[in-house]
Amino acid sequence: MSKLRQNIYNVLKGKFLVSEDAFKNWRIIIYIVVLLLYMISRSHSTDKKVLKIAKLNNEIRELKAEFVDTRTKVMRLELESSVRVKVAERGLLPSDNPPKKIKIVKK
Repeated sequence: MSKLRQNIYNVLKGKFLVSEDAFKNWRIIIYIVVLLLYMISRSHSTDKKVLKIAKLNNEIRELKAEFVDTRTKVMRLELESSVRVKVAERGLLPSDNPPKKIKIVKK
């Protein structure tokens, strides 16, 4: 039990960093630190992209709502009753004679 206790104390004191074979330990530690920094930077980058995607999705919803609203307005303006009112202001009235259908017969 004392050997285990001594090893724990050595790790807590950091003796593995200053011992004779410490270079091997430092390489591993530096590698792990670089990996952790890379993972943190990727995490932040991913968070930024997620926020940008959410913002773009909200913008898409707004544009779709605007499109539907505009399409509804255009459909109302295209109604015959709306067109009659608009052209009546310019002095045009509907014809009293209905249009005649022209048929072309090939012989």
